[in-house]
Amino acid sequence: MKKIIKILSEKEEKALERLKKLSSLINKHNILYHQKDKPIISDGEFDNIIKENNKLEKDYPHLILDNSPNKIIGGPVSKKFEKSIHKQQMLSLSNAFNKDDLEEFIKRIKKFLYLDDFQNIDFICEPKIDGLSLNLNYEKGNLISASTRGDGKVGENVTNNIINIKDIPKKLIGKNLPNEIEIRGEVFLNKKDFIELNKSLNEKNKFSNPRNAAAGSLRQLDANITKKRPLNFIAHGLGYSTKKYNTYLEFYEDLKKWNIPSNKLKEMNSGLKSLDRYFNEIEKIRNKIEYDVDGIVFKLNDVHLQKRLGFVGKNPRWAIAQKFSAEKSITKIKKIDFQIGRTGAITPVARLLEVNIGGVIVSNATLHNFDEIQKKDIREGDLVEIQRAGDVIPQVMKVVKKDKSRKNIIKPPKLCPICKSKTVKEDGEAVIRCENNNCSAQILGSLIHFVSKKSLNIEGLGEKQIIQFYNNGMIKNFVDIFYIEKHKKKILELEGWGELSFNNLIRSINNSKKINLNKFIFALGIRFVGETLSNLLAKEFLNISNFFENSKKKDRLNNIDGLGPKAINSLCNYFKNHNNFIILEKLKNLLSILDYKIVVSNSIFNNKNIVFTGTLVKLSREEAKHLAVQLGAKISSSVTKKTDFVIIGNNPGSKAKKAKELGVKLIHEEELIKETS
Repeated sequence: MKKIIKILSEKEEKALERLKKLSSLINKHNILYHQKDKPIISDGEFDNIIKENNKLEKDYPHLILDNSPNKIIGGPVSKKFEKSIHKQQMLSLSNAFNKDDLEEFIKRIKKFLYLDDFQNIDFICEPKIDGLSLNLNYEKGNLISASTRGDGKVGENVTNNIINIKDIPKKLIGKNLPNEIEIRGEVFLNKKDFIELNKSLNEKNKFSNPRNAAAGSLRQLDANITKKRPLNFIAHGLGYSTKKYNTYLEFYEDLKKWNIPSNKLKEMNSGLKSLDRYFNEIEKIRNKIEYDVDGIVFKLNDVHLQKRLGFVGKNPRWAIAQKFSAEKSITKIKKIDFQIGRTGAITPVARLLEVNIGGVIVSNATLHNFDEIQKKDIREGDLVEIQRAGDVIPQVMKVVKKDKSRKNIIKPPKLCPICKSKTVKEDGEAVIRCENNNCSAQILGSLIHFVSKKSLNIEGLGEKQIIQFYNNGMIKNFVDIFYIEKHKKKILELEGWGELSFNNLIRSINNSKKINLNKFIFALGIRFVGETLSNLLAKEFLNISNFFENSKKKDRLNNIDGLGPKAINSLCNYFKNHNNFIILEKLKNLLSILDYKIVVSNSIFNNKNIVFTGTLVKLSREEAKHLAVQLGAKISSSVTKKTDFVIIGNNPGSKAKKAKELGVKLIHEEELIKETS
């Protein structure tokens, strides 16, 4: 029987591509959060990605991927710990972001259970602790093991690390103990304990927030370190149990008998009005709660109804987490001063009377630009509302109370606060800049960028160390970094330095000397030349000599597709600067800057323009593109007369149709795989 291939509309194809991208992005951030304890985006930013994915899946249910984020729980298990299999899967909660979402959740439950709208059902309501999920496995009252959530089925065995957590009894006391029971909860640090812990750590080892501190403390390979950390535990969930419960309240009663803490702020409520009231009440006092909470969990009290509802994907149908808005607090602006970046951009910064927001002490907040100051009428001495969303830089939202003796509004400085050079504001930009390329603030910013992860990636040489060396006259430009060893004696006298850290630094500097051309171009920090344009220039000029020779020739640069006038002018000005030229020549001799490699192959795809469409069966879209590039292909997103091949999978969309109209050859993924074998 001939297989029927459904042609997707252009709108469906775009949605499918976006779902794939979102899936990859969510997976990446889940690993960073759950496995590495090093999130790089705020909770709010992550929630927005989740929202977008969920909306697309709702609008296009027939396009839901096999690897949809809603089918995957947490992240993979770290190789650092032994694996521990959960007797019952640890599910992850879906999110509600407002009252409407909560109402929709209740409606779905009633519809599923064939309940009338007027029938109320009981929910356990409790604050959602921002900690690390833990599964405790008891047999005949004895604690057998403790493990992290992991991927929901398999977690990390951290039994040795929880021995000293006072809230976790090693033996349950009482009658009628279950033969086996899994008790789920959160490991966390109180806000005060988090602040004290950070005070005791050096700058390099400080944690960004209590959740990361708890995760980092629990997942130590050395259990002795964990023992010293003031970790707490609160139970909130039931896994596998030989004892059958009718309600969650019965389970909580047992927890109380066993001296396992549950949340003191929990309540049982029914109906949207009561649930919404509870949410608002806890949100109002969230800053007064001794630990971080980022929302409210609502779960059905009736265990039999829970079982009837079951789960969809990775989420139980009977529970949901409604997220709080970004944390806010009120404090006073003591002073407004300026920060100067590597490109000369001058950013106004509010210096604040210290305030505790969600366990984090905030003393600075960005004011973005001078137009923002004008718009919000922000002055020194004013009481202002500060917002901190996750790990993003705190910002001033609005003036709450104007200072009685208000000073004049802060205006853009005519002279750079650092070097006293003239400042300029270019047409169409809100940013004020220092025009002096030799401004010490710009030099510092450039040095920090040069050694950063996406550039030379010199471990042990971050912002703090760069400032330290710069202020002590040891590093004044890029070249000085590679001669830092001559300052060994002086460095060892500085705070935080010893023989071991110094030797590690020298090793890291030496390792960084071998660098790809595109990364080197990016490391220079030329204005308007980011990662994308750095790759474009490397591909165009192939080696460092060609790049140096042609980057000051405007006519040559104008011939490069994708290079705009701002970037062209910036490149020309950079290379015409005599000081820059001297530094670049020295770097050229010091470093091994690797040529850009153009892939040449005997493949039919070599130097051909390729477009992908449809769902590939044997390869992910990312893997297929990678293979094609290895074969010398050039990947495009749209079909034109210049397209050589369109590689199709299942349900090819409008691109396949257009290819047929233009006479472009359609081929299947098998041919791509065949070429790589």
